[in-house]
Amino acid sequence: MIADRKLEHLLICENYDVEFKDKTTGFEDIELIHKALPEIDKSMIDMSVSTFGKKLDIPLFITAITGGHRYAKSINEKLAISAQEKNIALGVGSQRAGIEYPELVDTYNIVKENAPDCLLVGNIGVPQLNLAGDAVDMLDADILAIHLNSLQESIQPEGDLDARGYLKSIEEVVGSVDIPVMVKETGCGISGECAVQLVDAGFDYIDVGGAGGTSWAAVETYRSDEKFYGEIFWDWGIPTAVSTVEVISSVDVPVISSGGIRNGLEAAKAIALGADAVGMALPFLKHSITSEQIIEYIDKFEESLRIAMFLVGASNIEELKKSNLIIKGQTKEWLNDRGFNTIKYSRRGK
Repeated sequence: MIADRKLEHLLICENYDVEFKDKTTGFEDIELIHKALPEIDKSMIDMSVSTFGKKLDIPLFITAITGGHRYAKSINEKLAISAQEKNIALGVGSQRAGIEYPELVDTYNIVKENAPDCLLVGNIGVPQLNLAGDAVDMLDADILAIHLNSLQESIQPEGDLDARGYLKSIEEVVGSVDIPVMVKETGCGISGECAVQLVDAGFDYIDVGGAGGTSWAAVETYRSDEKFYGEIFWDWGIPTAVSTVEVISSVDVPVISSGGIRNGLEAAKAIALGADAVGMALPFLKHSITSEQIIEYIDKFEESLRIAMFLVGASNIEELKKSNLIIKGQTKEWLNDRGFNTIKYSRRGK
């Protein structure tokens, strides 16, 4: 049953090392240029954004984590309480389980009960696009995320492996729902070329979901008796920093940078690369013992982002986007080989 799989995923992510082994996000190759004379008041820095239709106090999404099992209900409740208090965005896990098993609907719509004012993101997978309308109706979400997870589908025993016609189906579904639609990768990143295809198909937002954080090949490796394939594809994907640059350089839609971001400094680097907001999932799951722990984690994220903004002299998010930075190492090599100009980031305002 799909609910059992949801529980397995949760328990594995909570209790095992499911992050990338040798591949990183690439943010270690991004260096913000220190401003010795910031000329701003740190206490007056404005981190709010309103790009996604609602004002967020800080540019942070708790990206899709869970739903579809009784155990998930309490996690989503704590996440929602925290998101409501901190006025950040919140996504749920794939809603397929709640659609196919109505007795599980409350494991998802508990977020609406506890976060009535938040920007809420629904979620359905490409193989289940026929359920998109039901997903929208279930959650009364502000945005519907359609997630791409071809690697996970390839590794899990019950995966959907026929990807023919996905783009055409996406075009039809995007035009049929009455709320904005976001495309979200789940840990392998989105290239510039794919971003163009997805925006042409009608997507309003992109969450790059890059490599360097949670590896769903790893998660499925723990579930499977056959370890070979999951182990060799454990580190598959486009690093988050690379994917962020590729997508932002290729299309003109709001972009969320997610995949292995763990603190406000890494978030500042992603935003300086051009992202409108950042997303995190695994850290919130790890801190979901109580809503107080989640809020404490958000507070630390917020303060570290504020410090980074102060050190580059950015009084708001738009100014942070214009900050000078250096791209070095493997991230620079990757982007240069792919034809993306990295020098422009170091010479803004000149």
